[in-house]
Amino acid sequence: MSSQRVLPSPPLKPESEIPDSKTARAQSEAPNPRRAPSSARRRHSLGNLIVTIVLSLGAVVMVAPLLWTFSTSLKTQEGVFALPPQWIPDPVVWDNYLRIWTAGPLLTGIQNSLIVACTVTIAGTLFSALASFAFAKMRMPYKNVIFLSLLAALMVPFPTLMIPQFTMFASIGWVDTLLPLIVPFVFGNIIMIFFLRQYLTSVPDSIIEAARIDGASFLQIFFRLILPVIKPAIAAQFILWFMAVWNDYLAPIIYLNSPEVQTLQLVIANFNAQYAIQTDYPLIMAASFVALLPVLIVFVIFQRQIIESIALTGSKG
Repeated sequence: MSSQRVLPSPPLKPESEIPDSKTARAQSEAPNPRRAPSSARRRHSLGNLIVTIVLSLGAVVMVAPLLWTFSTSLKTQEGVFALPPQWIPDPVVWDNYLRIWTAGPLLTGIQNSLIVACTVTIAGTLFSALASFAFAKMRMPYKNVIFLSLLAALMVPFPTLMIPQFTMFASIGWVDTLLPLIVPFVFGNIIMIFFLRQYLTSVPDSIIEAARIDGASFLQIFFRLILPVIKPAIAAQFILWFMAVWNDYLAPIIYLNSPEVQTLQLVIANFNAQYAIQTDYPLIMAASFVALLPVLIVFVIFQRQIIESIALTGSKG
């Protein structure tokens, strides 16, 4: 009789540890996080890819005219009309950037534009920030009525004011000077005041009240508490205003006549009128590219503050 080996039976689990049929079915049907990426994740990746492609195409569209301007400024007159178009000039003519300084009063135009743009934007930004602080945090009688009146003035188009303003400035002898381009804007910009006022609404009033209790004046509160908070917003508005003043063509052509007081945009327009007939487009493009450099420099300096302003505005909204 053969002997049989008896295997030990496994230990029985308590009833509390034995899953019922419903629990076992639920566990089997539960999604496994280690599986392949879900459809939602794939859709998210596809959306990011589409957004990246669209933004890249937009960047190319925005940068291409600037690159073409720089490329044309380095060509010969014959190379401008070459077919197919040359993105890389052959030969490269750097003399065009030397000729622009003797072809017209370009340096004088740059100096006049810097005087107007820097004076208006620096002084006007300071007064705009002070005005926005007053409208947002100070208690004044009829401040909302005054603010709405300033906003209503934006609805008046500039062409309706050109003749009265020209007559007024002519009567006091300001025509053919830079004063009509500086004085009306040096005390602030209503668009900047509106933007900064809305930005200051997120600052708690308790901070200002605590500073007032400690004996701080309104100017001390502004420069020590408010100004550091609104620096990103000021930077964003500063570059937009600087670009607007730097590229302004309508007001200078109304008030400025003599070459020694003309701004850069008038000098570029005179370049176009004088040298386009001679098909000297490389010279015109070289002068135009030089006119773009100050705006690019300002943007590079303030780009971090501009991005921070956009990010903070988006998080608050």
